[in-house]
Amino acid sequence: MPDLFPTTEEAAQDQAREIGIVNHLGPDSFKPDGMRPFFEYRQLGLDKLTGGKVGALVARARPGRHPDAPRHTHALDFQFIYVLKGWAIFDYEGYGEHKLVAGSTVYQPPGVRHKEIAHSDDFEVLEITMPAEFETQTAE
Repeated sequence: MPDLFPTTEEAAQDQAREIGIVNHLGPDSFKPDGMRPFFEYRQLGLDKLTGGKVGALVARARPGRHPDAPRHTHALDFQFIYVLKGWAIFDYEGYGEHKLVAGSTVYQPPGVRHKEIAHSDDFEVLEITMPAEFETQTAE
């Protein structure tokens, strides 16, 4: 039976290939170039695999950086968030303020006005959207 866990060398070889149905993303796959300067993002490749229909990423807090984005909306059909680590406080118009912790899930209705208020330095989430790319509008 083959070894189910890739070696570091095998994972590095996989990263050099085109995104496929199975990927091994290492710790250096987080990039600071994303929607918010207080997060780092790891794109998971669903955008390429689905022709832009679905996006998936892991976002994690940049230690020492705190949320400073205005209340806003996203023009998309679907957004789902699963908290992997840490905590954050969000305000969703019509739904109130909520503290999210590891294991919390959020179905964020299309167009809902929202704002992140605070997060821990170890805050990390999995986010799935449809479509992969969408517009964000300030909504103060």
